[in-house]
Amino acid sequence: MISAATIPVRPLVGLGILASFILMTVLPTTPVLAQIGGIPAFNISEGEGGSTYSLSLQILALMTALTLLPSLVLGMTSFTRIIIVLSLLRQAMGTQQTPPNQVLVAIALFLTLFIMAPTFSTLNVDVIGPYLDGQLPADMALANGAEVMKRFLVQNTRVNDLVMFTEMMGDQPYASAEDVPLNVLLPAFITSELKTAFQIGFLLFLPFLVIDMVIASTLMSLGMMMLSPMLVSLPFKLLLFVLVDGWAMTVGSLVATYSVA
Repeated sequence: MISAATIPVRPLVGLGILASFILMTVLPTTPVLAQIGGIPAFNISEGEGGSTYSLSLQILALMTALTLLPSLVLGMTSFTRIIIVLSLLRQAMGTQQTPPNQVLVAIALFLTLFIMAPTFSTLNVDVIGPYLDGQLPADMALANGAEVMKRFLVQNTRVNDLVMFTEMMGDQPYASAEDVPLNVLLPAFITSELKTAFQIGFLLFLPFLVIDMVIASTLMSLGMMMLSPMLVSLPFKLLLFVLVDGWAMTVGSLVATYSVA
């Protein structure tokens, strides 16, 4: 029986993060992970010596990474902004649970894969492929994968939010994007995403709010106090949304707000 003391913690944590990158990139496209035997041995070099960890420990770390995957999808991709905007849009239309939560999550997930496709492709070519072929050690693959993700995060993070968290850490302004540590970049990115999502949600609310005000004023002038303005305005909201091709406009605008160059 293997005790907890015999399993090195730091290498497993590093492998878990790398496995998360692998899961985000490979699972949507190819069944590479189904071929467990193709995963190379995990090597950690410390000084002059080194350690090689067996396939069973790699699988253990990979399963552990599954618990981190939802947080990575929520915090390091475009998923947060998209799901918030779609939820605010549904609330602005007043359609209650239509589309249902499962549909909104599916739309947000597919849009996230579309937006993140260039980043995932770079990650697969420069990091995942060489690592699986045994051409790149695990520590180097982890560092390169972090740099690829940092480029996307820096390009889509507001400067003010990045400066705020830099000052809170007591650091000086960074010379380049590569110098920004992840413990500063990740909270700055998620704060920037929340701010942008609520700004887009406010703009989506305005036309529907105008319809609600017009319907409420009309019903008030006609003396129909007992008739719910929300019930009357809902068909007009749906009509307006369909006429302007609202879903295409919303999705297109969301995708256009990201820089993936």
